[in-house]
Amino acid sequence: MLLVINGLICSFAQSNTGVEMATGLRSSGKIYVVVAVLVVLFLGLAVYLFTIDRKLSRLEKQQKH
Repeated sequence: MLLVINGLICSFAQSNTGVEMATGLRSSGKIYVVVAVLVVLFLGLAVYLFTIDRKLSRLEKQQKH
């Protein structure tokens, strides 16, 4: 059983074919657009969560008094 698992792992590890879509995006330079959009989305989400946290903290302080 261990030999079968080892054989499968080795066969998958050796088939290192790239993803066609990623290769196409990289060759045309559009991968940078995808990365930029993802970065903007994550930064926007982080700013949104930070502002919600500040507002929630302010409300908690008001409720304690």
